[in-house]
Amino acid sequence: MSTEPRINDRIRVPEVRLVGPSGEQVGIVPLAKALELAQEYDLDLVEVAANARPPVCKLMDYGKFKYESAMKAREARKNQAHTVIKEMKLRPKIDPHDYDTKKGHVVRFLKQGDKVKITIMFRGREQSRPELGYRLLQRLAEDVQELGFVESNPKQDGRNMIMVLGPHKKKTEAMAEARQAQEARKAEAKANPGRSQNAADLDLEDAEGADSVEASAEAPAEASAEA
Repeated sequence: MSTEPRINDRIRVPEVRLVGPSGEQVGIVPLAKALELAQEYDLDLVEVAANARPPVCKLMDYGKFKYESAMKAREARKNQAHTVIKEMKLRPKIDPHDYDTKKGHVVRFLKQGDKVKITIMFRGREQSRPELGYRLLQRLAEDVQELGFVESNPKQDGRNMIMVLGPHKKKTEAMAEARQAQEARKAEAKANPGRSQNAADLDLEDAEGADSVEASAEAPAEASAEA
């Protein structure tokens, strides 16, 4: 069912309460008179309160109104903050290097204002040693306590043990900081136009590498969301 208001000859009532193009109250007038005024002003007659008695109509440029409304809605969606639940999977006997790598991803997610679901996967005889997973989750929570807190305590779920970390920083704050950092980088680039192309290329390679790592780390989260 269409949610757009009725305009011009689509309005089917004998009279309307008319509002002028500048918001002034014209009063209750016959529909024919309202349509005549719309033509004189080269504007549209738009029904803005269909349930009123009589319906309220306004003289306006409906095409311009729709465009401005669409732009406002687009900007609102752009600035809307959605907290995402990322997922990171670890093994109970993870080696130090892999642990540091995984922890780095968790740190980045928390800095972005996202929650992180940590899953410890047990295999074979490891299932008889749940304390290994519990200690690992405790260690990770302590390592990132400046950025996040334990929102859901470790609990066994079949062969897995799960804990959820929540960020101290709200998503909106993280987005604002990211925009500020981006503006700072742009300002620095303008202030230092002589920066070598090689340095810029290295930055680009680093960014692309980080994106590929993050995509790999986020894949399980997307699958979990779909499930």
